[in-house]
Amino acid sequence: MQDIILLLQKVLPVFLVLMLGVLCRKKAVVSREGINTLKNVAVNIALPAVMLNAFATAEYSVKSVLVPFAMFIVCVLALVIGFLSCRFFKIGGRLSPYISAGFEAGMLGYALFTILFPDEPASSFAIVDLGQVLFVFTVYKILLAGKKGGVSALKEALTSPVVWGILSGLLLGASGLYSALKPSGVSNVLDAVTDFVSAPTSVLILLAIGYDLNPKEMQFKKVGAMIALRLCISAVLLGATLLIDRFLFGCMAHTGALILMFILPPPYVLPVFADVESERADISSTLSALTLISLALFAVLAVVM
Repeated sequence: MQDIILLLQKVLPVFLVLMLGVLCRKKAVVSREGINTLKNVAVNIALPAVMLNAFATAEYSVKSVLVPFAMFIVCVLALVIGFLSCRFFKIGGRLSPYISAGFEAGMLGYALFTILFPDEPASSFAIVDLGQVLFVFTVYKILLAGKKGGVSALKEALTSPVVWGILSGLLLGASGLYSALKPSGVSNVLDAVTDFVSAPTSVLILLAIGYDLNPKEMQFKKVGAMIALRLCISAVLLGATLLIDRFLFGCMAHTGALILMFILPPPYVLPVFADVESERADISSTLSALTLISLALFAVLAVVM
């Protein structure tokens, strides 16, 4: 009975808020403009506070750089395999290969990690996330944007509050400034501020995701190949990453953070780069389906972790 209670503590809040998001759409409690505003608050205010605190409190060493470096390489490898697989299995669409790479850590990963591991610092997930963030803001978006990819990716990175949150956290943590300010109590003030600002992150993000979920519009036959492609590549690379972390890095990365990262859907920004409306619909449906699968796998993780 106690195990069931513990499981419900982790899983029920997620699905409850998601269902509230669905109801907000069906009952028109919140408009599309309203939900977009909530997303902007979550991404541009609450999430940067999460990032700042996570990277400021992380433990840094020469060896710890290996984790984000490995994640960057894994993401590049996933994209290469995606391109080769789409060509081999004749999966059409310019954006189809990009389904195989990148993870929606910002809009979903951090929210699920704090629920799944309430006693673990967000820095455990942040170190794993750093490599894929670098990948998404460089290789991923540059290739997606085409000829102007480098300029647009640099401009987006320089104007992104999330990126500035990460950079600020890295500066405080890697320089040792955060630790040096602990005796004076300044670090505790920073923690209090970031904790207060980031408190609604999970609810805002999950509410917005629930609002966008509409299984009735999903065309599973058309997007099934992309779903299968994503799941197979993620499963293989997760296994390889866990082995590398265990036997080469000495279990430096948080195992739960690694597993959670690889069950996340691709970046939600992907449909924005669609040139054809039909492909945008297929990519959006695939992301919705993969989000539902991610949440189902999250429930499984809540049982076994």
